[in-house]
Amino acid sequence: MKTTLAQQRAAFSLEQLENLQCKRDDFKSFAAGLPSMILQNGFGQALAFLAAKGSKEQAGQIKFKTEDKHYAALEIILAWLVDRKLLAAADEKEQIMQISKMEQTDYLRAQRETLAMLEWLKRYANAALFPEDNS
Repeated sequence: MKTTLAQQRAAFSLEQLENLQCKRDDFKSFAAGLPSMILQNGFGQALAFLAAKGSKEQAGQIKFKTEDKHYAALEIILAWLVDRKLLAAADEKEQIMQISKMEQTDYLRAQRETLAMLEWLKRYANAALFPEDNS
């Protein structure tokens, strides 16, 4: 069965929200502001912010806080870009490096695709489809 790109974005968003590791209540309001964050600060800067807030230094190494809303958002965005074949599958650091080295047209395409997916994500995050808190 052939699906539209909008249907693929919607299905991806629902799947990601079903598997969300952070508190839904925290993520719900946070997801609503993600597109604005990208548009106001820039795509790369927004991803850097999510990576910084979603990680911590532990024993001299950087570790991601997998139950943090910032990390959840970063992980969802990067997974979507891999799914759309705009990024190669790799760890988060390598994927962010790939974004920083993209040609301008690819960078803008990745940003547009992320914003389109986030519209579905924020709508579904605020819908009464999931329990209020999964922690």
